[in-house]
Amino acid sequence: MAQPLFDPRSLPVDAVAGEAALAPERLTPHWLRQHFTAQPEWQAEPADESRPELATRAPRAASVLIPLVARSEGLSLLLTRRTEHLSAHAGQISFPGGSAEASDASAIDTALREAEEEIGLARAHVDVLGTLPDYLTGTGFCVTPVVALVTPPFSLQADPGEVAEVFEVPLAFLMDGLNHQRLSVQLPAGRRSFYAMPYGEYFIWGATAGMLRNLFHFLRA
Repeated sequence: MAQPLFDPRSLPVDAVAGEAALAPERLTPHWLRQHFTAQPEWQAEPADESRPELATRAPRAASVLIPLVARSEGLSLLLTRRTEHLSAHAGQISFPGGSAEASDASAIDTALREAEEEIGLARAHVDVLGTLPDYLTGTGFCVTPVVALVTPPFSLQADPGEVAEVFEVPLAFLMDGLNHQRLSVQLPAGRRSFYAMPYGEYFIWGATAGMLRNLFHFLRA
């Protein structure tokens, strides 16, 4: 297993984004459907995950599913904790997802297939709302985030080779700028800045937090 270059939990917080939390009425299935249909003008936040050593090759296409679970108490986000033995992003919090395959019909198809393979989420429970702008990661992937509503009841079966745990975080917590921390670290290739959204024992950071920031900006628009 490749050792991480740094432990993000050990870094000081440089700043807190601090924008106001989204209004509760924006965090409902009906409002989300309307918003994705209307497609307002908005600006994605640039990712600061540049890796000069990867600039010589084209990024690999990948997709993730951002599954919003319609619970009676409100929407929650389904996330995974990756197993510790993986070669990339071991132990990190992530969305279900992965690399595109030649048999996938689209980026959305990639996300749905990967969610089925990684956590056993059947497509019949997934209502795709739309996509967010592609996100370039520091590990050389061009990721399409696919936002979807998931309606209970449903059963999950995590692939033990990839996923150590599946859990949910209230969407209201993640859509509050006061919970968006800005961290940075000095690496041999230069300084890298990124977001973190710690929630209890779960440290959500890096590309996952960056894509959540873009969901936040889109829902604020």
